[in-house]
Amino acid sequence: MRQFISSILSSVVIAFTLACGGGEEAAPVDDAAAVQAARADSVVEAEAQYDPAAFDTIAWASEAEAWERGGVVFAYSCVKCHGADGTGAGELALQHELEVPSLVAEDWDYAGDVPAIRHRVYVGHESEMPSWGLYGLKYRDIDAVSSYIDEVIRAPE
Repeated sequence: MRQFISSILSSVVIAFTLACGGGEEAAPVDDAAAVQAARADSVVEAEAQYDPAAFDTIAWASEAEAWERGGVVFAYSCVKCHGADGTGAGELALQHELEVPSLVAEDWDYAGDVPAIRHRVYVGHESEMPSWGLYGLKYRDIDAVSSYIDEVIRAPE
């Protein structure tokens, strides 16, 4: 709901600005500290909203159903940075020289811990990872992609 209201407010501000003759585009934020602070604020907000109990009511007809949905979510939300193979070499990561962790590394902090993956996906990280829980991923999608990452992307060949 908060995102919906924010979206409407943004549209109103844009319409007002254009109607009043101020149609120039805003200058991009060059201040890395300001960007970092904004990311940190998002993480704090996502952490406050995160409810691990919300996953308790999610049921899938089969693992295959969950993995299928997780694959769709991964392709839409994660591949740009983590890459299709989860190595952290996605197009966006390479283009912007982002330090994206490999989801398949043996020493990856969240390996084998689906609840921890859910938490990280929802909350994001201050570095570059979006707070997906604030950016529209539902708990069901986060559950699916977390299982997909742990059980499909990380699966031994």
